[in-house]
Amino acid sequence: MVLAIDIGNTNIVIGCVENDVILFNERVWTNHKATDLEYAIQIKNIFEIHNIDPYTIDGAIVSSVVPSITETVEDAIKKLTGCTPLVVGPGMKTGLRITIDNPAQLGSDLVVDAVAGIKYYGAPLIIIDMGTATTVSVIDSDENYTGTLIIPGMRTSLDALVSGAAQLPKVKLDPPKRVVGKNTSESMANGIMYYTAAGIDGCVERIEEEMGEKCTVIATGGLAGSVASLCKKDVILDDDLLLKGLMVLYERNA
Repeated sequence: MVLAIDIGNTNIVIGCVENDVILFNERVWTNHKATDLEYAIQIKNIFEIHNIDPYTIDGAIVSSVVPSITETVEDAIKKLTGCTPLVVGPGMKTGLRITIDNPAQLGSDLVVDAVAGIKYYGAPLIIIDMGTATTVSVIDSDENYTGTLIIPGMRTSLDALVSGAAQLPKVKLDPPKRVVGKNTSESMANGIMYYTAAGIDGCVERIEEEMGEKCTVIATGGLAGSVASLCKKDVILDDDLLLKGLMVLYERNA
């Protein structure tokens, strides 16, 4: 059984995989002040919820876009399972051809998404990962990672709006009942979700025009489920894309 963890700016995705079956996919808040023991306790609690013995973990893999806590989480994994995790980064065999100006700048989460996308959906691909930022990754028909769009995430945009406008409340991003809101909270939630969905549709259309070919479009990340169904383009929702990609990389490097 393999423990797979992706450390994002807002959430940490934690999952276990056995015989290519994802046993669970959980999220916890990214806590920059937590110690390795505190993270170990969090992971142990998740294991207990899913009836998993830490000593059945044979290996682990971590990707991270928060370097300041990567080592802390690594130490937590060692403390809990006795395993030294693989860390996605330079020197790891990914099989991904990255044709951007500086491949070293590409976030590990985007590498993991792309590796999973190519294996499970084929190319060409557009992968939309919706978290603190919304990233749009483009993989051409030759399986080259050709570039990215980076956009403020929905919650990031809403938080900026609330902090800059005294009378606007914090809102939940529930599935909208209609397009036009009937009160302030509904208007804000509907506005950001439909605006994001329309933006995704527009970006996909323009990317496909530039590439000269139709692409499979995948949406993933913590906020993807609230928006994918609102898009007019065909968008496949895959909440497990990161865990799938981590397992592909673990198998290539373990």
